[in-house]
Amino acid sequence: MLTSILLIFAGALVFAVGATPVARWLAPHVGVIDHPNVRKVHVRPMPRLGGAAIFLAFILALVVFENRYNFQQLAGILIGATFVSFLGIWDDRWGLRPILKLVGQILGALILVMSGVHTELFPWPALDVSLTVFWVVGITNAFNLLDNMDGLSGGVGAVAAVFFTLLAAMSRPPQVLVAALSAALFGVCLGFLAYNFNPATIFMGDAGAMFIGYMLAAVGIKLRFPSNITFVTWMIPVLVLGVPIFDTTLVFISRLRRGLNPLTTPGKDHSSHRLVAMGFTQREAVLILYLIGGTLGVLAMFITQADVVESYVIFAAVLVAGILGILRLERPQLIPTKSTPSVEVPGDVKPS
Repeated sequence: MLTSILLIFAGALVFAVGATPVARWLAPHVGVIDHPNVRKVHVRPMPRLGGAAIFLAFILALVVFENRYNFQQLAGILIGATFVSFLGIWDDRWGLRPILKLVGQILGALILVMSGVHTELFPWPALDVSLTVFWVVGITNAFNLLDNMDGLSGGVGAVAAVFFTLLAAMSRPPQVLVAALSAALFGVCLGFLAYNFNPATIFMGDAGAMFIGYMLAAVGIKLRFPSNITFVTWMIPVLVLGVPIFDTTLVFISRLRRGLNPLTTPGKDHSSHRLVAMGFTQREAVLILYLIGGTLGVLAMFITQADVVESYVIFAAVLVAGILGILRLERPQLIPTKSTPSVEVPGDVKPS
């Protein structure tokens, strides 16, 4: 299995490195360009077709290098991911009303449910379906919101994907489908970062961010831990995806507190922006969030072998740290005032 995972990862990496320049060249020909304006800091038009390269490289890696899957569940995951990704491409090219995007994301989550991919936490199926839809839509949007600085969404996605790969591979028996999907996602994120890390030459757009979020949400649901109990293991995907969850929570709380619509109000109020406001460079802010994601991933791996008390102590400590982080980042000097233009950094090209 290790050889298969390495082949999928390497193939996805190579395909992404090769496909991204093609997408960068194609973007102006099909009109998928992010033009500078008063709300953005980049001073030249930037291609936004990186999501198409990510999607294509991911599919090619799976088709070429692996075939030992539960076909029904794989088909459901890929159909849902394809639907969400093309929804993002439509939004990147022509624009899409937030309510229509939300409905599309819900439909994408229901495709997973119909293929048998859903949570199994409750004795009542309706609650599991509701939780699955909430989780998938939430994580998909969290990565879309996180796409607000060069290399951020792709890098955080890569960190989460590598931990999901390790967790699936170390499980007994190994979880082949989860490991393959995670390894492919790790490869495409890493390959895309070669062109998207600051200073970026291409953006992933909604198509890429939503695809990464959807896939990680699906993988988090699929991952199973036979050596531990569900009362504990639900924390593991939450911790692995802790950075986008924290960022979305911070933005929602902050905007609601200021009387703003958290879904449609763009602004320079994400965790990455506030780190820059504290004096860090954009690269440093992104790397700090990578480091936090890696730390949470290590804690998630520890919980797979921990007992109930240890697991809840760790999760409670992380929760307290998150609350303290929100309080610190919500300081007035780190929040743009109404009189301050809301200037967004490269990548934050949507109402986020």
